[in-house]
This record gives sequence, C-alpha cells and structure tokens, in this order.
Amino acid sequence: MENAMNYPRFTPEMKKTHTILIPNMAPVQFTLLQAALEKEGYRTEILGNCGSQVAQLGLKYVHNDTCYPALLVIGQFLDALNSGKYDLDHTALLITQTGGGCRASNYIHLLRKALARSGYGHIPVASLNFSGLEKDSGFKMTLPLLKMALAAIVYGDLLMALRNQTSPYEKEKGAAEALTDKWLARLRGDFLAGRNISAGAMKKLFPAIAADYAAIPVERVPKVKVGVVGEIYVKYSPLGNNRLEEFLASEGCEVNLPGLLGFVQYCISNMGDTVRFYGGSKAAVWGSEALLKYMDGIERASGAAMKAAGFHAPAPFLELRTMADGIISRGNKMGEGWLLTAEMVELVTSGYENIVCAQPFGCLPNHICGKGMISRIRAIYPTANITPIDYDPSATPVNQENRIKLMLSVAKERLDEAAAPKAPSLEEPVTAGEKAVPAYL
Repeated sequence: MENAMNYPRFTPEMKKTHTILIPNMAPVQFTLLQAALEKEGYRTEILGNCGSQVAQLGLKYVHNDTCYPALLVIGQFLDALNSGKYDLDHTALLITQTGGGCRASNYIHLLRKALARSGYGHIPVASLNFSGLEKDSGFKMTLPLLKMALAAIVYGDLLMALRNQTSPYEKEKGAAEALTDKWLARLRGDFLAGRNISAGAMKKLFPAIAADYAAIPVERVPKVKVGVVGEIYVKYSPLGNNRLEEFLASEGCEVNLPGLLGFVQYCISNMGDTVRFYGGSKAAVWGSEALLKYMDGIERASGAAMKAAGFHAPAPFLELRTMADGIISRGNKMGEGWLLTAEMVELVTSGYENIVCAQPFGCLPNHICGKGMISRIRAIYPTANITPIDYDPSATPVNQENRIKLMLSVAKERLDEAAAPKAPSLEEPVTAGEKAVPAYL
C-alpha cells in the first residue's frame, strides 16, 4: 500500500528535465492547455494511445469496482510507459484532482499504487488542482497559468461549437476541421508569445473566429440534432466514449457538446453554494460570484459573436444554473451534480431534444443526476428524447451504438414528420385568391 509520505515528488527542477504526460480528455481544449503549460516552461505531451489494451491495463492494476474513467486514465498512462517511447528517468505524469466528494480526488493515489505494482514506482505524479491538494508538489498553478488556462478553455469551447455546427453542412468535406486546426495553430502561437490571453483581447478576437466559420460554404438541410451530456471524462474523451462524436457524425447528425467552461463555472459556483447551504465564510460567496461575473462577460461576448455570425450560442452559465430549478436542488453537487440536469434542460429547450447521456461505470452521482432525472425532464418537456448509455470495460461499442440508433430512429421519424408538407384542413380559413370549397365535397 502507498505510504502517504513516501512517494516520488515532482520537484521544481523537473520542470526543465522531465516530459510530463497528460491523458487526453477534450482534444480541442487540451491542445491549447498544452500551449499554456509550455508557455510556463513545462515540457508536455498529450497522450493519444487508445485501444482495448488501455482498459485491460487499467483493470489489471486498479480494482474493477472503481470508476471507469480512473481505469482508462491509469491504463493509458501505463500503456504509454510500456511503449518504449519515453526516457522513464525523465518522465512525469499529470493528473487532476477535483477536491470535492467525487472519487476523482483519489485517482492520484490509485495511480501511484498502480505505478508501484507495475515497476514504475520511481515516476513522479503531479497534481493539477485548485483546492490546495498536494501542497508539496513542484507543479504550481500560478496566476499567469490560470489566465491562460481560462483562455484555452474559452477558445476551445468556441472552436468546438463552431466546428460542430458547420461540419455537418459543409459543401467541402473537412473544411471545418481544417479551419479548426488552423485556428488552433494560430492560438498556440499566440499563447507561446503571450498574446490574445486577456479578456479584452479575447472579446476582440471572437468575431473574427466566428466569421471565418461563417464563410465556409454550407448547405443547411434539416438534420437530427443531438446533445451529449454525462460524466465529464466520458462526455468528452474519444477513448472514454468510443468516439461517440464520430459515430453521431457518421449517422448524419449535428452534435452539440456543452463546453468545458460550464463545468469550471459549476465548480466555482459550488463554493458559494456550500456556504449558502451549510454555513461558512461569506467571502467564499462574494469571491465565487465575482469570479463568475468576470467569466460571464467573456462567455456572453463569445455567444454574441456566434449569434452575429448566424450560429446557435448556448445559454451562459448564470442562466443555465437556474434551468434545473424545480427539478433538482443545487445542493446535489457531487460529480457533475445539478449541472448535468441543467445541461439536459438547456439542450431540450434550445432545439437539441435528442440527447445521449454518457454514464461511466462506478459514477453514482452521474446515474442520479443524469439517468435519474430523465423521467422528470420528459414529464416537463414531452419532446425530450434522451437515452442513457453505459460505458464500462465489458460494454461493447456495438451494443452502445444500437441503443443510440434506437434513439436516432425516433429523432429521424420526428424530423421527417416536421418536414412533410401538411394537407390543408377544410376548416382552415381561406386566404386571398383561393376559392372556397364546400365542406360536403
């Protein structure tokens, strides 16, 4: 068993000597987060290794009753270390810790135990957290890094949303993806040069980004619109959800994947809610609300740029957090908590009533606030067409895809009905120029 005081630490000196491996979750946002880390002097690599061996390695070294995301993240690390690509004496790992009641806070300890059991006990693990955990780590969240991380998430969310709303309709296949790569390359360069990171600079750049996507030739034909919600890792990670976005695109759907910024804001909002529900310093409430207001200005500027270019903009967080009122309490804040319910409501009310709720094995909060809320949402919004999909090592992609296809069949049937011309009713008023037909004929 891991000795809590006896494990290799990531020291400040390793910043220059070690390559930090990072598990991939949200590919667009993490590309820019990597640039932010490089600007701070860290040498990093986002892992892209996938395949069944990743989950099998996780099962080998982690108890099979733990969260599926933990199995995948730890398995991906071990698979990378086994690959022979890295100098193991100059390699470190980076993993997040939420600091809340979610078991994700303990992934770092599971990872260290797995490293020790697999012969990599000398490899240090750094913690990325905002709650003061791992105080002895040489990896520090500085204010400049926090500002760049926020910019990376905001830009990443914008690029992801614009790409997803453009690619299903593009006349030249791959145009939206190519433009996304172009902007990612430009923004990476900006980050490394310290440009376009401030709130003011971001607000000026948003319209240019949106206008570029609006300039792509498209043919706007009716398509099934599908939202994706769920546990944060499985929601975004192609490894975790068996390339769900690609599958939905292959079925001719437009995908709406709520942004990563919403989860960040949810975590900040929860700081104030903790005081409201359970008591504590009012400074936490004031601080969290002030930070949310600052982010709200950036978020609304991004949404305004999308709308001005003819795209759908998601509801800003301060509106989103009221959408689950009357369905679930904001006291439900373990894991994705009330945010998961609110995202489903926002999707249904904005035209994305077909929803995949990605549920990983071992995530109890996700099942309560996701699957557990579906019947209540359907009662309020009868058009809601929601299907929960379980992701675990034993679940096959074929079974998952078949369940999604059943949901899509209902969605396509509704789309066809909406597009079909309606026969005029004999009881409808006759417009000018039309000759009335007696009802008995």
